[in-house]
Amino acid sequence: MSHLMIPEGYTSHISLIDTEVAIKSIKDTFERRLAEQLRLTRVSAPLFLLKNTGLNDNLNGVEKPVSFTSVELNNNDEIEIIHSLAKWKRDALYRYGFEPHTGLYTDMNAIRKDEELDNIHSMYVDQWDWEMVIEKEDRTVDFFKDTVKKIYTALLDVEFLMIRHYPQLGEAILPEEITFITTQELEDLYPSLTPKQREKEYTKARKAVCIMKIGDVLKSGIQHDGRSPDYDDWALNGDILVYNPILDDAFEISSMGIRVDKEALLSQLKKANAMERENLPYHQNVINNVLPLSIGGGIGQSRLCMFFLRKAHIGEVQASLWDEETMKICNEKGVHLL
Repeated sequence: MSHLMIPEGYTSHISLIDTEVAIKSIKDTFERRLAEQLRLTRVSAPLFLLKNTGLNDNLNGVEKPVSFTSVELNNNDEIEIIHSLAKWKRDALYRYGFEPHTGLYTDMNAIRKDEELDNIHSMYVDQWDWEMVIEKEDRTVDFFKDTVKKIYTALLDVEFLMIRHYPQLGEAILPEEITFITTQELEDLYPSLTPKQREKEYTKARKAVCIMKIGDVLKSGIQHDGRSPDYDDWALNGDILVYNPILDDAFEISSMGIRVDKEALLSQLKKANAMERENLPYHQNVINNVLPLSIGGGIGQSRLCMFFLRKAHIGEVQASLWDEETMKICNEKGVHLL
């Protein structure tokens, strides 16, 4: 079933070939700025991981990864296509021996077969996954905010570049500064709205926001959004959202957070009824303080390209597979899927 919405009168501001050129420019520029802002080194990343390591991202805990076995490995070892590298990166920081306030980033390509396809969701996921070593005293809201601001500076640089090269894209959308708000403050502000409606209202008013403290239960008894219990500390994480005027909606481009220490991990596993993960190798390395403390996140590559090029569908900036109804509607509306 398609969940597609093409805005009335929508047309792309730039041609198909110019879109491909612009995608390369956006990715090259943002990647370079991100590495400079956070002192990151690019590393190679896996496409699949062994299930029994506990390193794959469980997302909300219900999505099933694409999996297989290999005749060259023990057939009892199930191999999973990654959902993201949220936990792998922290393990990589340890293996590479990164120093505090330095880290890594990588091109992450994943398959999420259970994704509900719409304007901004695809089975194919491409993002920059990054991770940085921090000290114990850095596990604060202020340090988290400072890191968000550095990433936001890189976003401002890219928007300026795109508008300069393609003035037909129109005026800048991003404000000079990003606004911070917690999920509880958002619920207090809009108690009668759903979490997604709150995000839209607040982001439309502020244009660029970081919604913090995602995963725990709010005063209303519900979660703002689901979050895996074993990588982000729910008290020290957040999503970066910008207002997308093409879709008239809040548009998430990054999820990030200071990672769990032993106390946060055990507390969140208990809250999530996921204590069976406690004895997995990754989780034991957190509990026994083998892995460094870190902050990290993922930044959607196709999402950024959609936003900066004012596109209505993620398929305009990414080659993936779509249902017949989506392809039919896009063809009728003049939306050129790659």
